Amino acid sequence: MIPLLLALWPLFALIVAGYVLRRQGFPSEAFWPGAERLNYFILFPALLFNSLATAPLDNPALPRLAGAVLLGLALVWVALLVIKRLRAWPAARFGAMAQGGLRFNTYLGLAAVGSLFGQEGLALAALMLALMVPTVNVMSVWALTAERGVSARSLLLPILKNPLILACLAGALVNFAGFGLPGG
Repeated sequence: MIPLLLALWPLFALIVAGYVLRRQGFPSEAFWPGAERLNYFILFPALLFNSLATAPLDNPALPRLAGAVLLGLALVWVALLVIKRLRAWPAARFGAMAQGGLRFNTYLGLAAVGSLFGQEGLALAALMLALMVPTVNVMSVWALTAERGVSARSLLLPILKNPLILACLAGALVNFAGFGLPGG
């Protein structure tokens, strides 16, 4: 328990510090949306790209790990569909419940994995994110638009525009191609 707390307390301290800084108006209200965009479009995709470009794709545990991740998502999805039918939820309600049940805090999760398991854990987590991000996006879009009908375009367009997914694809391609990454 102590190693877990030691690994996670800096993450929570950063979250609290960010909250306090924002409440105090420092550096300014205009700073935060730009910082969020920088993180979402540049910094986090760079982390995913780097992790996937250097990930151990020959790890024999990958198929079992990927299967467990996809099975977990499938079980939550089926449970949500059963509850939707039993409760007769409209698309808006089902969409909100699906978002809450399927979405995960990628930033906090990767930071925790990196703290607890180092670069190897981060590489495996990035590989699992490469599966989870597009899968959850498809499920979420479907949940929000199910009553209006879902086209392939409405499912694929958000995925093709997602910088996290694009970074995962690019990192995996670099890894498969054997290019490697230069130092730094």
